[in-house]
Amino acid sequence: MKSYHSRISISELYKNSDKYIEKEVLICGWIRSVRNAKAFSFIVMNDGSSVNNIQVIADNKLSNYEAVAKLLAGASLAINGKLVKSTGKEQGIEIQAVSIEIVGTVPEEYPLQKKGTSLEFLREISYLRPRTNTFGSVFRVKHAISFATHEFYNKNGFFYINTPIITGSDCEGAGEMFSVTKLPLDNVPKKDGKIDFSQDYFGKETHLTVSGQLEGECYALALGKVYTFGPTFRAENSNTTRHLSEFWMIEPEVAFADLDEIATLATNYVKYLIGYVMDNCMKELEFFQTHYQKDLISTLTHVRNSDFKRVTYTEAVEILIEASSTVKFEFPVKWGIDLQTEHERYLTEKHFNAPTIVTNYPKNIKAFYMKQNENEIPGRETVRAMDILVPGIGEIVGGSQREDDPEKLLARIREMKLNEADYWWYLNLRKFGGAPHAGFGLGLERIVMYLTGMSNIRDVIAFPRTPKNAEF
Repeated sequence: MKSYHSRISISELYKNSDKYIEKEVLICGWIRSVRNAKAFSFIVMNDGSSVNNIQVIADNKLSNYEAVAKLLAGASLAINGKLVKSTGKEQGIEIQAVSIEIVGTVPEEYPLQKKGTSLEFLREISYLRPRTNTFGSVFRVKHAISFATHEFYNKNGFFYINTPIITGSDCEGAGEMFSVTKLPLDNVPKKDGKIDFSQDYFGKETHLTVSGQLEGECYALALGKVYTFGPTFRAENSNTTRHLSEFWMIEPEVAFADLDEIATLATNYVKYLIGYVMDNCMKELEFFQTHYQKDLISTLTHVRNSDFKRVTYTEAVEILIEASSTVKFEFPVKWGIDLQTEHERYLTEKHFNAPTIVTNYPKNIKAFYMKQNENEIPGRETVRAMDILVPGIGEIVGGSQREDDPEKLLARIREMKLNEADYWWYLNLRKFGGAPHAGFGLGLERIVMYLTGMSNIRDVIAFPRTPKNAEF
């Protein structure tokens, strides 16, 4: 096999063009378009390293010019040529080809053509969509967010841990989990009329995790500050533009922290991500602003520079009830409801005109592990939970202070009719040197949507997993 070790990325050529001008370089990538003239061809190339393409001029003196001139978009090439300043208005630089190796060709039915292609169609060919400007840009931004995440937590003294993907307990208590089993589905063993999981691979009923939080708490109560960053799974039958069956979560957990501290951490983290992407992916943001969200950069700048407002759930409901006299909400507002996206967006875009942290939600709409507030009005009990809401989409971060009282935690597990035996270790964590602690979760794909302006979560993950869809 021929070596391409000396190849230079297109992003590097644009970043340090002065270093390479008038020198011969090797680029490898895929054709975006070909335009033939009488004695030469203009080939537009992209290698995935940048939203920028580079134009290559191939003249008819090339030994394989006839074959090159017949190439179609999508073909892969290795091109040796001299980098020169372009006389064109937009290019800045271009390459005068010395030799072109045709590495891989495409037939005429290649589905990615120069004309626009719908996002819906591209989901059907997810194995090819990274070659488009949109998806190349999405995944470069996603990489930047992932890198910035590790950088942020490392700088702030956190330890990165990997929590189990296969679990025997339900973190959210909602029961919408995928089962993991080796039992023969055509002859499932039963005992007393129920599935006998004692004969299964792990000797008990197991699932794909919905969150690494519970296990993360164990390590926070030993290492002080930790974060998990891994895949999570939800089996809810939802086909909205904001839900996936498989997605990635970032979940920090901090010992001796309360709700205020964790809300501040989440605020700083969101601002850090926005700043990092604006500093390192501005070309991509400009692309998204041109094609998907006209106010993207100004919206992100506003969030990065804003003081996040803080309001209790009860105060938020009072604001929304008062607004209901002039604003027609699809979902009526009353104390005890789970705020809907329209309510969250009203708070951030109309009332406060700023990102907003809502705290102290009703106990009955939150998970079992959240710290219960003291001296509550009967029927209006709340927990120390918080959501960060941002203009444009509403909730982007959810977190809480965890219940550190083992008796209250046990009572809540029983109240929610969860399997007490699944949480024996979680209860013991409170008994054996327990301490106040808090954490939050941020869905990677949700923040990618927000920072790119993409409107469907299926377009910010490589291969979306949704009900009735596990293609590729």
